[in-house]
Amino acid sequence: MTFCSVFLLLFLILLFSSFEQSVSISSGSQRVILRSIINENSKDGDFAIDLNATNFDSVLKETPAPFAIVEFFAHWCPACRNYKPQYEKVARLFNGADASHPGIILMTRVDCASTINSKLCDKFSVDRYPMLFWGPPKKFVSGGWVPKQGKSEIIPIESGRTADVLLGWINKQLGSSYSLDDGKYENEHLQTNTSDPGQIAKAIYDVEEATSTAFSIILDHKMIKPETRTSLIKFLQLLVAHHPSRRCRKGSADVLVNFDDLCPSSTMLVNNEEAESCSKNGVLENYQICGKEVPRGYWMYCRGSKNDTRGFSCGLWILLHSLSVRVEDGESNMAFRSTCDFVHNFFVCEECRQHFYEMCSSVSTPFKKARDFALWLWRAHNKVNERLIKEEASLGTGDPEFPKAIWPPKQQCSSCYLSPSKTSKENSKIDWDENEVFKFLVSYYGKELVTLYKESEQRGSGQTEKIVAEELVASTNAVVVPVGAALAIAVASCAFGALAYIWRSRQKNRKPRRSWN
Repeated sequence: MTFCSVFLLLFLILLFSSFEQSVSISSGSQRVILRSIINENSKDGDFAIDLNATNFDSVLKETPAPFAIVEFFAHWCPACRNYKPQYEKVARLFNGADASHPGIILMTRVDCASTINSKLCDKFSVDRYPMLFWGPPKKFVSGGWVPKQGKSEIIPIESGRTADVLLGWINKQLGSSYSLDDGKYENEHLQTNTSDPGQIAKAIYDVEEATSTAFSIILDHKMIKPETRTSLIKFLQLLVAHHPSRRCRKGSADVLVNFDDLCPSSTMLVNNEEAESCSKNGVLENYQICGKEVPRGYWMYCRGSKNDTRGFSCGLWILLHSLSVRVEDGESNMAFRSTCDFVHNFFVCEECRQHFYEMCSSVSTPFKKARDFALWLWRAHNKVNERLIKEEASLGTGDPEFPKAIWPPKQQCSSCYLSPSKTSKENSKIDWDENEVFKFLVSYYGKELVTLYKESEQRGSGQTEKIVAEELVASTNAVVVPVGAALAIAVASCAFGALAYIWRSRQKNRKPRRSWN
């Protein structure tokens, strides 16, 4: 080992020691918030999200919806109790998995009778119950409202005392024609222009949702077993270092650091009951892999024109592509193997994972460059699309608005295609300029994905370039993303395996901690 390597490993050990303490403190409050959101909104008929002073800013900041309604009420108020069913009739149209019009309005409520919310209600000058406000979600964050303050993007809703009246007010505000009788959506607001790069701004939410969905599937199907736990740990390490979402990196690190406590290895269990142990009492489910959950139940960039098309598979592909353009050369083969093993062990579509496994098995030479891995994944995706184009055409199961196609199309990357004179005529095969394809992948799944997402959060702030730079290098900066030694994986590719070894050794030797339950 070189002096640099030894120094780096010692640094990682010290960093891990300090980080374990910080995680055990900060994660507790996250889980209290999470249980508050999930448990209080799991009752039948409740679609509006109950907020309080501890999660008000974070939930409104993280929602992808362009508009929000906040109802300030008091639980002892008879008028508020009578109004709740009216508010819920409207909330069911916009919130939850069965929403008629998901992704448009986040409908929330705050109980001003709760002491913890006193200052929050004062900031919005709440002097009667119920009191409703409308505005862009991020305008509520660390904000407030006072009467006669002049122009403000937060607007009090003066006439919304019945469901019909409130929905009419919303329709007037949006120029829409929503009805209380609207059923579950069939995506009437699709944006099908795939050449518009601005659409990728929405993909960050789908990448987060795909990550959370994959984690939920693993737990629901009790797929963490002695023979699969290593592949899950390696994929978690990949997420910690290179996930495009900051909060998914943090959440993945939280799971990774506590993994041995939550899912003891088979050597620590009797009768090899690992899968049951990981799912017991929902302990691991409390670790939200992408942080505080904002209930969504819908897709944005990956929404199909039908409820049963696109969605999770689209989001998962975007996640894999975004990882492939973020790894360093020295990590490329590790990332390839981790991706292949993850899909093989945890993707529940049997035919899909077998096809993917066959493509993985066809690779005989280890990747030495990140470019090679990114291009292999791109080619694999197009092979899948080629197969599905034929199958969906014969069975009529495709999405008419989003038919499978070879990607990227010319209108999105004309330079990716060689000139007509150099294009092979045999079997209509496309002759690609792979150097240009790689540049496009890096730009689309790297810079554009992060840039446009951050621009939507920081519009007008003038700090976009700085934030983009921070996001793109975050996996090499343990200060920017405080996820302990796991994030230091990307400091140098040679430290990746050593980090995993150190972490596993320390996990086995440390004293057991209390679970969150």
